[in-house]
Order: sequence, then structure tokens, then C-alpha cells
Amino acid sequence: MKDQNAPRCDTTVIHGDIVAEVRENMPPEEQLFNLAEFFKVFGDTTRIRILYTLFQSEMCVCDIAHLLDMSQSAISHQLRVLKNAKLVKFRKKGRVVYYSLDDDHVKAIFDQGYQHILES
Repeated sequence: MKDQNAPRCDTTVIHGDIVAEVRENMPPEEQLFNLAEFFKVFGDTTRIRILYTLFQSEMCVCDIAHLLDMSQSAISHQLRVLKNAKLVKFRKKGRVVYYSLDDDHVKAIFDQGYQHILES
């Protein structure tokens, strides 16, 4: 069902100068695709919960699984997705693997999104 009150353009005039300027500044399609794939990682509540956990402290899979009341294999799977997206990193200490945020950008992205939803 279409919203009859939705704003729309009732003319066929193309503002060529604006279109050309925007086209010139548009990133390559591959970069836009990669950006879309990056943001898809944030589209899972479990991954968001894991990221929020890692904002507080570096943690091992066992601790994250216990905290979030999930299986270690489920947490490991989500950590692999986050690691592939370069959102988390890991270090080994003996037989234990500890996970943490990859860099400060991760928290900044999360904080910006969180602030946005709080404004609604």
C-alpha cells in the first residue's frame, strides 16, 4: 500500500550539476558492497551482545558463553564472523584464547548507532 502523503517528485527535470557532482564523489561499487557486508555483521543480536561484552573487558569464549547463557560453539561461531569482519581480535595465553575489540573504531561505530536509536 502506497503512502499517499509521502513526498514525491512531480517533475522530470534532472539537476545535472548535482547528479554529476554526486556521481563523481560516489565510492566504487566494490567499496559500497564491502561497506554493506560490514554493516550486515551488526544485524545479529548475539553479535551485538558479544561486542557489548567486549567493550567491558577482554574475555575468553567460556566466559562469554557463561555470561550470555549460550553454548561455547555458538559463541565461537559468532566470534569467527566478528573476527572475519575485523571487529574483534584474539590472543592466546597457554591454551586459553582471549578476545577483545580490534580497535577503537568498533566502539565508535556501536556508540553512534546506539545514540541514533535512543533519539527515536
